[in-house]
Amino acid sequence: MQIDVQLKDNSATLGLSGRFDFSAHRDFRNAYQPVIDNPAVREVAIDFSRVEYVDSSALGMLLLLKEKAVPLDKKIVLVNCTGFVLEVFQVVNFQQLFEMR
Repeated sequence: MQIDVQLKDNSATLGLSGRFDFSAHRDFRNAYQPVIDNPAVREVAIDFSRVEYVDSSALGMLLLLKEKAVPLDKKIVLVNCTGFVLEVFQVVNFQQLFEMR
């Protein structure tokens, strides 16, 4: 999986591409940690427009990110979820845990 990080004003976007599974754990953490450590960033958007697959470990990684971000007063938003990714998120009721755009 490839991750592009874009910072703009008080928000950051992590653009994911490929398969979001356990093999992406280290890369995902290395991409989001500096973003949530940045005091200027208030919102972190995870862009799924180029993600073709997610598994249960990806769901866990997103929950861990949220767990780390909330005490820092950071909002996590899932954007551009379509197809298989959206179906998985709906089955596990992620719309109850995350804002989805």
